[in-house]
Amino acid sequence: MRRIEDQGFLLLLFVVTLAFAWILRPFYGAVLWAIVVAVIFAPVNGRLLRSMGGRPTLAASVTVLIVIAMVLLPLAIIATSLAREASGLYAKMQSGEYDFGGYVQRVFDALPAWAVGWLDRFNLANLSELRETLTSGLMKGGQLLAPQALSIGMNTFDFVISLGIMLYLLFFLLRDGRGLAERIKEAVPLAPDRKSALFTRFADVARATVKGGVLVAIVQGALGGLAFWFLGIHAPILWAVLMAFLSLLPAIGAGLVWVPVAVYFLATGAIWQGLGLIAYGVLVIGLVDNVLRPFLVGKGSKLPDYVVLISTLGGIEVFGLHGFVIGPLIAAIFMVTWDIFATSKRPTRDSA
Repeated sequence: MRRIEDQGFLLLLFVVTLAFAWILRPFYGAVLWAIVVAVIFAPVNGRLLRSMGGRPTLAASVTVLIVIAMVLLPLAIIATSLAREASGLYAKMQSGEYDFGGYVQRVFDALPAWAVGWLDRFNLANLSELRETLTSGLMKGGQLLAPQALSIGMNTFDFVISLGIMLYLLFFLLRDGRGLAERIKEAVPLAPDRKSALFTRFADVARATVKGGVLVAIVQGALGGLAFWFLGIHAPILWAVLMAFLSLLPAIGAGLVWVPVAVYFLATGAIWQGLGLIAYGVLVIGLVDNVLRPFLVGKGSKLPDYVVLISTLGGIEVFGLHGFVIGPLIAAIFMVTWDIFATSKRPTRDSA
């Protein structure tokens, strides 16, 4: 009889949890980013808590104000500029002022004879189809990007609601996060040693994924956008945001944006601009990951690059924009749980 009651309660717990998750589904983005920001600013909140005599409400309130001043206001300015630049770029593509296929043609026209001969061997010298494909793809991308950029103002009400929920939840996560984590830890039905290992390892990997990956990507995107602005390239904020997103993918990175621009400079006779951009990209943008990431999260807690790449792409495919955080976090849980499982099996095999 006791077993039936336990099974019935577990079924009720499962159904209620699913129902609660279903209710929160429209605001899962706000909940996600509240958790992400709480993880990133937890050290700041801890320092404020100590300096304010252990008053958690005051420390959490000041931390939220810091988040608004340091993160939300700059993001609002960037989003406004991004929408304006994306719309302007799309309009120039529509009018034919920007012909990306023509830019590719200029690069190939500037190639030496040996390079053209090498391309001939692989049937790549005829660019007519490549130009049409590239132009068509860019136009489709512009048609997809421009409405999204313009919809920022149209969805203001939904954005304000989500932002309010995020800030409200952030305050309580900062104030009561430690106690909430302990209650969740107590509720997990695992042995104490596995539970401790799971939460410790997951916290390390999640911190590396969120704080290291996101902040490093922001810095790389900002540095790339600054270089594009200095070189007079149109829509530097748009390219900076694109480089920041690509920086989340270890096998791709911001070089997918700045390398073609440097090649175009070299092919069109702007030698110093091309060489300067290559040097800046390699020595500054490219080294940020190696220098800044160990400083932010240390060594040993980083997910393998191939896991980050696959999980980020898969997360974006399944969850959209939020997937670049959700995907690596799910991968972190996957790797931590399997590592704990494999470790727990070793004594059994050794004793046998």
